[in-house]
Amino acid sequence: AAVGSNVPLTSLMLNLFIGMSLGSNVVIANAIGRNDQNMVKRAVHTSILMALVGFVVIALGEIFAEPMLAALNVPAETMPLASLYLRVFLLSMPSILLYNFEAAIFRSVGITRMPLQALAVSTVLNIGLDLIFVPVLHWGVAGVAIATAIAYTVSAATLFIRLLKTDSVVRVTPRDLAIDPVALKRIVKIGLPAGIQSAVFAVANIIIQSAINSLGTEVMAASSAAMSLEYVCYNLLNSFSQACTTFVGQNHGARQIDRCTKTLKVCLVEGGIVALTTIIVIVGLGREILSLFNSDPNIVSIGYIRVCSIFPAYAFSMFYENMSGYLRGFGISLTPALITMICVCGIRFYWVFCVFPHFRTFANIMMVYPISLGTTAFFMVVAVLLCHPARTYRAAQAKATAR
Repeated sequence: AAVGSNVPLTSLMLNLFIGMSLGSNVVIANAIGRNDQNMVKRAVHTSILMALVGFVVIALGEIFAEPMLAALNVPAETMPLASLYLRVFLLSMPSILLYNFEAAIFRSVGITRMPLQALAVSTVLNIGLDLIFVPVLHWGVAGVAIATAIAYTVSAATLFIRLLKTDSVVRVTPRDLAIDPVALKRIVKIGLPAGIQSAVFAVANIIIQSAINSLGTEVMAASSAAMSLEYVCYNLLNSFSQACTTFVGQNHGARQIDRCTKTLKVCLVEGGIVALTTIIVIVGLGREILSLFNSDPNIVSIGYIRVCSIFPAYAFSMFYENMSGYLRGFGISLTPALITMICVCGIRFYWVFCVFPHFRTFANIMMVYPISLGTTAFFMVVAVLLCHPARTYRAAQAKATAR
């Protein structure tokens, strides 16, 4: 209960800074495309130092840990352990931020296996340390948080060493570590809207979860089982959006605008194939998969309502995520963030507070997912057509040539 009580807070923080790291990805990829070695160097070293923000998070978190948990209505009997877990977990924030910025740096040049390998090693280490710190040393929730901090420190250190030794243009030189104002401004301009979008998204899901919790323990258990499948599948689909951002960013910098539009088409096709396959498999075998989490037939039936409501809607999610990645590759980050916040979060807030109270069923709550995701996809298409960054860039280039 103590660890679970912290999920809303830790998700908000992680989503915010993971979104911020996306700004580094775009800025570095764009500079690589322009063959601007100086900007690549400045952006890489600025990104590394941005992880120092984690120490500010630690300071604020240590001061406001209990008030933040109280705002989430954490029960009094759970508060001491929940507060302890949060205070210890916050010590890992610099390492978590550093890992994500390092991963963004590697991805900007198309190196995606290395961050995956580092994270895989740290995950195994995390599990191993959990099994030592909790059942053997009896450190309780503090042991869980310490294991997380050590694991992320190892993954961050691993990537940092690789950045020191890599032959790529993103190589890090300790004496060059400094905050460059121009690079920082560009990273924040792209990354901050994406981070806020992710954070607000987490808030919307917290509101929905509160409505689900009001329907009782069976519904909570069923929803939790289905949600475990969603995390894996959503991350698979979202990976195409990240790839789209990187490819578009590099080709935009290289003035290969035709490749930018081709990248979007390829990501939509590949993402569509993965989405369709996922929908068929999960919906087709949903009951059998859910029974692995809980064998209670009633819970399986309730969980299957969520599966049938949300997984088909992931086609919309794949669509608007790739559109968002395309726009961000051109440096347009505020527009997709606003659309997502208004359409996804706004509709979900309205549904929980205005529609759900009149029809208090699990199926009714689940309807908000296809409605909000479908609406977001529609307006994201409208945004791409209105912004039309490829056409705008070509027109500006033609105008400059005519002069």
